[in-house]
Amino acid sequence: MTLDADAIVEKRRLRRRVSFWRLLSIIVIILGVFAIGLADEDAGFKFSTSDHIARISVEGLIVDDRKKIKLLNEARDSTKVKAVIVWINSPGGTTTGSETLFEAIREIAAIKPVVTVLGTVAASGGYIAAIAGDHIVARGNTITGSIGVIFQWAEVAALLEKVGVKMEEIKSSPLKGTPSPFVPISEEARRVTTEMVADSYSWFVDLVASRRPFDAVRARQLADGRVYTGRQALEARLVDAIGGEKQALKWLTTVKKIDKELKVVDWAKPAYSDFNLSSKLMIYAASAFGLPEVLGSAFMNEKSLTPERLRLDGLVALWHPSLTSGN
Repeated sequence: MTLDADAIVEKRRLRRRVSFWRLLSIIVIILGVFAIGLADEDAGFKFSTSDHIARISVEGLIVDDRKKIKLLNEARDSTKVKAVIVWINSPGGTTTGSETLFEAIREIAAIKPVVTVLGTVAASGGYIAAIAGDHIVARGNTITGSIGVIFQWAEVAALLEKVGVKMEEIKSSPLKGTPSPFVPISEEARRVTTEMVADSYSWFVDLVASRRPFDAVRARQLADGRVYTGRQALEARLVDAIGGEKQALKWLTTVKKIDKELKVVDWAKPAYSDFNLSSKLMIYAASAFGLPEVLGSAFMNEKSLTPERLRLDGLVALWHPSLTSGN
C-alpha cells in the first residue's frame, strides 16, 4: 500500500512538472509572437549605424506595395545610405504598381546615386523599375524589354449558351461593366478599351524615351512588345552595361565617387510583415512542432495558395511565355 501511495504521489508530481513546463513553453511562445507583432515593421532593416550602400530587391510580380515604397522612402531619407543598388528579378505586374515603384526610385535618385542590377528577368514593369535608376547593369542572358501594356479577359458566352446558362444584367449605360466575360464585346467597348491600353502604352514609351539615350521615335521602334537578351538590350541602348553587382559597384565608385570601403547592406521588409498576430502565432506554432512554416501561413493566409497572376487586376505591364506574345 505504501509503495502504491508513493507511486501515485510521484505520478502526480511528474504530471505537475510536465504541466508546468508545457504552460511555460506556451507562455514563452505567446510572448515571443506578441513581441513580433508589436515590433516595428521597419526593424528588419533599421540596423546599420554606419555609412553603407543599400541593396533593395524587387522580385516577383509588381503590385501596389506600400511596405516596399516605405522601404524605399526610408533608404531615401537615411543619412547612412550613400547609394542604392536596386536588384530586379521581375516579369512586371500592374501598371499602377510599376508607376508607383518608378516614382519612388526616382525620388531616391534625385538625392543619391541609384544603380539597377537586372537578374534573370526584368521585363515590362520590371524594366520600368530598371529605367528609374541612373545606370542599368544586366546579365548577358537577362530577359528584358517587353515594352508594352496588355488587358485580358475571358469571353465565355458561347460556353454558357451550350450549358444552358444565360446572364442577365441591368446597367446604367452601355459601356458599364465592359468588357465582360459573359457577352461578346461590342465594337464601342473594344474601341474605348483599346484607347485605354494605347494611353498607358504611350506613357510607357514616353517614359523609356525620357530615361534612355534616344528619342521617342526610336523608343517606339523598340517598344513592339518583344523581349531582348541583355546583350541585345545593350546594343539597343536599353541597358548600360553587362555584368552584375561588381560592375554596379565599379560604376558607383568611379563615376559617382562613392567610397570603395562602404559595405553593401540588404534592406528588406521583415519576413512576416504581411501577417497579422494570429498568423504569426500559427507560423510559430508550426515551427515549434517541427512543421514547415508555410503550413502555418497557409492556414491563416489563403492567398498564399493562390497563383499571383490570378490576383492581378486592371492594366498590366507583364511578360510571361504563356501569355500572349510580347506583353
